[in-house]
Amino acid sequence: MSKILLIRNQKVMIVSDWVELYGVTTKRLNEQVKRNIIRFPENFMFQLNESDKQ
Repeated sequence: MSKILLIRNQKVMIVSDWVELYGVTTKRLNEQVKRNIIRFPENFMFQLNESDKQ
């Protein structure tokens, strides 16, 4: 629960927390998402902008 953040009024997890949770590399997670994009909902991921990071 402590890894879930509220950004743009959405509950999200940062990729570094995902890879720690699943024991994979960021590269591998990104590869799997790209290869299986139809398995993930449209709002599964988005790029953070500078204001989001603050």
